[in-house]
Amino acid sequence: MALDPTKHEDWEIALEAESRMKTSQQLAEELGISDEELLPHGKYIAKVDYTHVLNRLKDKPDGKFIEVTAITPTPLGEGKSTTTLGLIQGMGKRGKKVTAAIRQPSGGPTMNIKGSAAGGGLSQCIPLTEFSLGLTGDINAVMNAHNLAMVALTSRLHHESIRSDKFLEKRGLKRLDIDPKNVEMGWVIDYCAHALREIIIGLGPRKNGMVMPSKFGIAVSSEVMAILSIFSDLKDFRKRIGDIVVAYDKRGKPITTEDLEVAGAMTAWMKEALNPNMLQSLEGQPVFVHAGPFANIAVGQSSVVADRMCLKLADYHITESGFGADIGFEKFWNVKCRYSGNIPNVSVITATIRALKSHGVSAGAPLWAPGKDLKEVYGKENLKWLEAGLENLRHHIATVKKAGINPVVCINQFHTDTKAEIDMVRKAGEQAGARVAVSQHWQYGSEGALELADAVIDACNDKVDFKFLYDLETPLSERVERIAKEVYGADGVSYSPVAQDKLKKFESDPKFKDYVTMMVKTHLSLSHDPSMKGVPKGWTLHIRDFLTYGGARFICPMAGDISLMPGTSSNPAFRRVDVDVETGKVTGLF
Repeated sequence: MALDPTKHEDWEIALEAESRMKTSQQLAEELGISDEELLPHGKYIAKVDYTHVLNRLKDKPDGKFIEVTAITPTPLGEGKSTTTLGLIQGMGKRGKKVTAAIRQPSGGPTMNIKGSAAGGGLSQCIPLTEFSLGLTGDINAVMNAHNLAMVALTSRLHHESIRSDKFLEKRGLKRLDIDPKNVEMGWVIDYCAHALREIIIGLGPRKNGMVMPSKFGIAVSSEVMAILSIFSDLKDFRKRIGDIVVAYDKRGKPITTEDLEVAGAMTAWMKEALNPNMLQSLEGQPVFVHAGPFANIAVGQSSVVADRMCLKLADYHITESGFGADIGFEKFWNVKCRYSGNIPNVSVITATIRALKSHGVSAGAPLWAPGKDLKEVYGKENLKWLEAGLENLRHHIATVKKAGINPVVCINQFHTDTKAEIDMVRKAGEQAGARVAVSQHWQYGSEGALELADAVIDACNDKVDFKFLYDLETPLSERVERIAKEVYGADGVSYSPVAQDKLKKFESDPKFKDYVTMMVKTHLSLSHDPSMKGVPKGWTLHIRDFLTYGGARFICPMAGDISLMPGTSSNPAFRRVDVDVETGKVTGLF
């Protein structure tokens, strides 16, 4: 059938395209991956042995590195994944050897309000069902590894509470004296299950363990997932897993997975998950899917090893950061680039006219809250709203330029956008010092992405003067203030008494000196308040608490009311997902 995203759902387009997919073997041959490096999971999905590839190609120069970010999005997102897929298709159409890396979607958003994160229209990652529903099991491995740490903790607590020191010694154990009221970790599940945010465990007879409060987070908020995103090799991964802090003893000393003697088994669960997954675009370019941490509560990047491998395999490699440039790009800039050593040639800022108009609240645009459908209102021309909202685009352009990276603004065009609106955005972007390209990849695939592809290829030839926002010698309070003022646009930072006490501890203890700063805040505003649109003025970033990840080596200042377990909406996506009992095909995946 003729594919038309204005008439067909994403899953219908994906199903048709899947009838003519390249095999993994074909993709590997085109990319120069050897048979021994290809680890097939069926005909169309494969893992790739990143260690073997990196060793074989260690002397080969890296390709050009392209990052994709966005303006502050609406609750529905603004098409970064669609733009990433459209760009790889457009560059492929130009004859470039190109790869992309995106995150694996969590089952929470897939079954909730955001969809599968595979892109959309004629710019998607396929096979869609496998991509959206567990892929090769990496997230299941994360859950098993994470929850095994909690099994080790609760089991140890139980046995120490009922057994003597002599009994423990006979089994080669020493009393850890864990404080059940000071447990850092909880359990994880890959859904938005808000009923599990706070729970009580150990109910029933004594053999069920200690009665104590506990909690669940979404799987992609796990520190194991964060480590999967930033590890460099198996040795580094094993060390980081062993450094995860599970709880504290009654003197306040951290109890790690190594102390619980569970780090080795956790690594065993994760061993196969360390290799990136290879899928493809609708037009047959290789797309690597690896790691899936959220950006508002974690690092928001696909893995370092996937990028490193692709930069050796391709002449151009595209990687996507979660949410807007204030969150995903900031973490790409100051965390991922620091860990990987890979410096980007260009950053693409995805913008939709719909989202820019939603930032025109000061000019009368209605507030677009999660679960509120305002597509029709924002689908009509309104230059007044758009002009007011363009301040948000200018702010993000300035953020990317602070890193010394060349920005390209991608106007992710909807069929409802008018010429006057497009011209206004193009002029504003160019005046702010960015290349601007209109892209219709959603509607036309590679043909619609050629202007964007040309702009990005051209920008890759510019000189980059890359610099971090802070170095690791910078005190934590100064790092937070720089991010708040220079990236978010705040006037300053305030701390709750709890956060202030922790800040003093972090700054006085040398063991935290090399921890990176991982901000936790809403993605729906530059501020910590999702209702503050555009570029808020005259506000202070309030830090209510800190999280610490000992294995990932993150200190996470928490701004605003962010939960590690999102809730499910009243109209979740799972209501529309089903299986055709005649063909066995999954339907309704956006």
